[in-house]
Amino acid sequence: MNDKSEEPTPTPTGEDPERPESGALMEIPDEALARLEGELADVKDKHLRLAAEYDNFRKRATKERTELWARAQADLVGRLVDALDDLARFAHVDPTQTDAKTIHDGVDMVERKLWKALDATGITRIDQVDVPFDPNLHDAVTTQPTDDPAKDHTVGAVLQPGYQMGGALIRPARVVVLKWSGEAG
Repeated sequence: MNDKSEEPTPTPTGEDPERPESGALMEIPDEALARLEGELADVKDKHLRLAAEYDNFRKRATKERTELWARAQADLVGRLVDALDDLARFAHVDPTQTDAKTIHDGVDMVERKLWKALDATGITRIDQVDVPFDPNLHDAVTTQPTDDPAKDHTVGAVLQPGYQMGGALIRPARVVVLKWSGEAG
């Protein structure tokens, strides 16, 4: 008995010979086609509206950010103009009619006004000596030997102060770092 002769022979495409329409496309009724085209148009419209809304949001956010930055700069300048006016007054005094102590006191007053304005904006000065060297705050210009092991890797001198605003570093302090060589005096 030959059992293989009774089984249907598969076609080269793998289709069942008893169901010739299994690989053919099915035609969609006109009402279903119209409904699907309407849904597609609605989805396209929603997509276009969402894209336009996003573009408007992006433009508005950029404009607001620019305006906020301009207001922040204007606020800072507004805080500094009084001190700048005082500095201009002292820059134009007649040195023959003003003694050195008066000029020194005036410059000291202008410096205090400037620092008061800068403190109000959150700017702090980095200029401490005998603190541990921190590469996030300090720029090591040179090193000096120290005879005290407790002062190893500490700031020995500040050559140029640094500045921070909030937690952001504006400029690192340029410092001399003390190094212990491991030998006593």
